[in-house]
Amino acid sequence: MIKKISFVVLTLVLAASCVSPKIYKELEDKYANLKQENRKLSDENDALSNAKNAAENELKQIQMAYDEAVAERDKLQAEYNAAKSNLDNLKASYDALEKNSSASIAENSKKNRELLAQLEAKEQALAAENARLAKLKKELENRSQRVAELESVIASKDAAMTALKNAISRALTDFEGKGLTVEQRDGKVYVSMENKLLFGSGSWAVGTEGRRAVQQLGGVLGSNPDIAVLIEGHTDNAPYQGSGNLSGNWDLSTKRATAIVNILRENTAINPENLTAAGRGEYAPIATNDSAAGKAKNRRIEVILTPKLDELSQLLNDN
Repeated sequence: MIKKISFVVLTLVLAASCVSPKIYKELEDKYANLKQENRKLSDENDALSNAKNAAENELKQIQMAYDEAVAERDKLQAEYNAAKSNLDNLKASYDALEKNSSASIAENSKKNRELLAQLEAKEQALAAENARLAKLKKELENRSQRVAELESVIASKDAAMTALKNAISRALTDFEGKGLTVEQRDGKVYVSMENKLLFGSGSWAVGTEGRRAVQQLGGVLGSNPDIAVLIEGHTDNAPYQGSGNLSGNWDLSTKRATAIVNILRENTAINPENLTAAGRGEYAPIATNDSAAGKAKNRRIEVILTPKLDELSQLLNDN
């Protein structure tokens, strides 16, 4: 278009030199029109160029949207194919199950009834077990409380016996090293006095020193009325050779225990109901009888002090 216009202009210039003014004017007007038309065409060309660029951008966006749509379609197609395949498999399974539906339903119904019966039995057993556990828990709580009470009573009794043992040890300090010992074991206090402190050979008469020891022991016992007192007489294994009217060592051990009881009874603060005399003879030795020292240890009076467990018995009975 531009080449065409240039050619026309060149023709007009050449013609102007040899044409009349009228023709020149006509050519000049035509040139102005052509120039205006050229500007118009140029504007249209720019507009078309812009429209082309916009169209190309829009085409790119549409192409991208198309590509995305194709990808989404392919994805959906794959999902559809998978779902259809799964549906086909389910239909096949359903058809197979439907063929055997009557037998399967009957068998499943039987199994369900069996399972329900088992479940009911388990529920009943579980309910019974829960009830038993609740009962055991309550019993355990009661037992725990009872044990705590018993432990408290026992601890109190042990403390009381320890205090009693210490009081007796202080009261009998003068007789340390003279065949007298005081021990605490198994919740009891053991006061052991060898015969050399108390009796002459073959005799059950208590000497002056021995009487004083027993009286001092009685002073402590009189202050502890809740203590049971067991006096045991013991001998060695040598046969009784005394001239008294005795049948043997057992009889001698019993008379010696009784002699100690009689001295303790002189203390009116001691309840006679708390006193017990027992003869053990030679049958509870604490040392060998093969030596003089061993025999001397075996010839003894043991005073066994035991706390009265009335409170403990009451707790046990309440249980």
